Amino acid sequence: MLRFNTPHNMTGTLICVEGIDGSGKSTQLDLLYTWLKSKKLDVILTQWNSSDLISDTTKRAKKKNLLSGRTFSLLHAVDFADRHEKIIMPALRAGFIVLADRYVYTAFARDVARNVDKKWVRNMYSFAVKPDMALYFDVSAKVSLNRICTNRQPKFYEAGMDMQLSNNPYKSYLLFQNRVIEQYKDMVEEYGLVKIDALESIHNQQKYVRQITTELLAKKGINLE
Repeated sequence: MLRFNTPHNMTGTLICVEGIDGSGKSTQLDLLYTWLKSKKLDVILTQWNSSDLISDTTKRAKKKNLLSGRTFSLLHAVDFADRHEKIIMPALRAGFIVLADRYVYTAFARDVARNVDKKWVRNMYSFAVKPDMALYFDVSAKVSLNRICTNRQPKFYEAGMDMQLSNNPYKSYLLFQNRVIEQYKDMVEEYGLVKIDALESIHNQQKYVRQITTELLAKKGINLE
């Protein structure tokens, strides 16, 4: 059995958020982080593709549009492995609450949507500790695109332009992100992701996130009431 399928026994708590771009997951995680800090708890926040070791290399490769699906997957796996060993694991051992803006599920969704072998991707991340709770912010590709386009155009890889699904970046975005969404939907059942309606108000979403976080931490002896 892969290690990822086994709950960890460390004193800390790992909570991650997932969803396509424009789902509002980062906003909700930031609000949760601020709230937990106000409770005087030890909390750290870690983000996808943010390792000092590899993130600059990944950014440069993305700018040149040179990444194949497999290379894209490998670079992000290296980034994740570095943060997992240097940030996530030490914090969990020390009893911290770790909030992760994207976790292995992002790779499971995006890489498979790029036609990378599903079993290969999951095996590559088998070293990862299983989160105590994973939240999936569910939103359609169309709503996601509309939200993104209020500030900017879709980015090359974000739109799946490397897949050559369409020469139109907006159409390509919809086609690619729908592939990603299908993977997430399968993972809701496969990994027990907590599905949250991302069309709800920010207030109502955060209210629910705080409620289930409170219940989770209570099981570990942390009372937020």
